Amino acid sequence: MDNWLVMAFDSTQQALRAEMLLEYAEVEMDLFPTPKEITAGCALSIQFEPGSLPVVKDIIRSERVEIRGIYSKEMQGYVTIDIGAE
Repeated sequence: MDNWLVMAFDSTQQALRAEMLLEYAEVEMDLFPTPKEITAGCALSIQFEPGSLPVVKDIIRSERVEIRGIYSKEMQGYVTIDIGAE
């Protein structure tokens, strides 16, 4: 799970909605506390495998889930790889 991507949210409602949608799509993921290095309005984030990124982005866009962003953990901390506001 060290190389998994992290999706952060501004609200718990959006985090739980995304969790439900991803579970329905059978995306392997985990709901966990937002890392302190990521500034977000919600204490919950979702981590998932990098290979699932296209499916996750498609679901987020098509279902209009509001996210703070998607991040990759690097040696220096978390790096933004996708911004929620498009």
